[in-house]
Amino acid sequence: MKKKLKYLISAAVACALLYFTFRGVKWADFITGIESCRWGYILISMAAGIAAFWFRGARWREIILPIDDSIRKVTAFNAVNIGYIANFVFPRIGEFVRCGFITKNSVQDPESCNEGGEPKKKASYDKVLGTVVLERSWDMVTMFLFLIALLVFRWKEFGAFFVEKMWKPFEENLNFSLWWIVALAIILCAGAGLWIYATRSKNSFSRKAADACKGLLQGVLSCLKMKNKWKFFFYTIVIWLMYWTMSAATMNAMPGLDGLGAVDALFLMVAGSFGWLVPVPGGFGAFHFIVSLALATIYGVPFETGLIFATLSHESQAITMAVCGGISYLYESLK
Repeated sequence: MKKKLKYLISAAVACALLYFTFRGVKWADFITGIESCRWGYILISMAAGIAAFWFRGARWREIILPIDDSIRKVTAFNAVNIGYIANFVFPRIGEFVRCGFITKNSVQDPESCNEGGEPKKKASYDKVLGTVVLERSWDMVTMFLFLIALLVFRWKEFGAFFVEKMWKPFEENLNFSLWWIVALAIILCAGAGLWIYATRSKNSFSRKAADACKGLLQGVLSCLKMKNKWKFFFYTIVIWLMYWTMSAATMNAMPGLDGLGAVDALFLMVAGSFGWLVPVPGGFGAFHFIVSLALATIYGVPFETGLIFATLSHESQAITMAVCGGISYLYESLK
């Protein structure tokens, strides 16, 4: 019931965002705007998305190899794809699903046994989860580097959007600074960590939590054991280059956005990334609202035109994820 309640709340938030974003839209004009798009660019965007999925799987595999060198590239690629379609069911659950998928396909480690005496998997779930934490941490760092570059070099155009339209509204609704939430979260995490460390030999929950944290740390530190670290960074560059290509191709698909360039595509990519981070199934509603608001605020683009861009961008990505995830799931099932 708790999981169902979380899903219902998340789905309700997505529906509310979609309603408030699309209310007042003149659907005849909206459909006409969709039909006027250059669909060849949308196909380029979807192809770039598939390439990004492949390189994401290849990069993730480089972190997993020190733990279990039997994991193949196609297995990591399929795990990523299946995780994406899981996110449409419940937000962020895809990260846990793909960890379980890799663990299921991992070979047994004869030198390590569980309480029943059976050999454990080399890529145990907690270790694989640690690699995902590392991978996602690099993505967050990369995204914020792009954001900082935009704010430093183009503050006049882009800085006001993030401060006035994203940060301040949260503070006004909460009636206190978001930094207090950050500080409180740090204090609570530190306190929980100290309690688990102090009681790990006496409390079964603390012992299990400590073992899980140890596995996470081993997964994170696997980055230091990678033989070809240059591959990890090369794949990271290519992944974000593909995301940039997806944004630029979708932008070029719309006649109403012909005046925008490569830097503008980068800004829309970063703004859209925040939309995918909102905990709603598949980013529905949040992505559409943030991207449309960005286009209206920064460029003075009519909100409805921004909605067309956001819809093309999000739905082309969603279809790509669904198709790739479905094919990967079918492939693994038949295998």
